[in-house]
Amino acid sequence: MGLRWTDVLDIAIELDETYPEVDPLSVNFVDLRNWVVGLEDFDDDPDKGGEKVLEAIQMHWIEERD
Repeated sequence: MGLRWTDVLDIAIELDETYPEVDPLSVNFVDLRNWVVGLEDFDDDPDKGGEKVLEAIQMHWIEERD
């Protein structure tokens, strides 16, 4: 089973591994959404990821860096 929008921590870990050179604070939500949807294991409706979910993913990604 692939990643779903509710898997915010797992998505953040995948993003950290996929984009190690990117500062998560510098990513806008349009790019973040596109990167999440583009993850190999992502398997959910691309249109269901709203701003609150993207904020949660971004926060977890920042925490992964700390």
